[in-house]
Amino acid sequence: MAIGGSMRPNSSTYRALEVARREFEKLGIPLHILDLRQMNLPFVDGSESYADYPDVAVLKETLKQADGIILASPEYHGSISGSLKNALDLLSFDELEGKVFGLISVLGGETNSNTLNQMRLIVRWVHGWVIPDQIAIGRAWNAFDEQGNLKDENLQQRFQRFAQSLVTNTHKLRGIPVQGA
Repeated sequence: MAIGGSMRPNSSTYRALEVARREFEKLGIPLHILDLRQMNLPFVDGSESYADYPDVAVLKETLKQADGIILASPEYHGSISGSLKNALDLLSFDELEGKVFGLISVLGGETNSNTLNQMRLIVRWVHGWVIPDQIAIGRAWNAFDEQGNLKDENLQQRFQRFAQSLVTNTHKLRGIPVQGA
């Protein structure tokens, strides 16, 4: 399962998630991308129920069923996007505790780890596990070709290691039997 925190059409964040999806497919694992742009979610107001927003139930159930989760966010003003933070705030320990997470940040400028560190703090707070492999794509406006492929072969290899790490660590930490073992 993956969640993209960008609301932009033609988002580099969702391009990055498509690169991840292709790497997971090579490993024989489907990656479902939850697109917040297509969901009607309320701003969190502390309510216990959001009955007027059926997509909240979809978000909760989808994440509850996931063993491994990718969080991907553009960096805005040195932080994660408001849309991703709001979506995470709609969730609870019921959906996130004990899950294994991989993190991706997408930046218009130079690569840094502000967004990755903030996502790591959020995941730790909800008792999730973040894999050591993480991806930051700096100058994202120039990172992809017209077909959505990464131009940088080293970055593509990092996505391969990222996908393998998320699968391996999810199996270990969630106690999922490895196929063929």
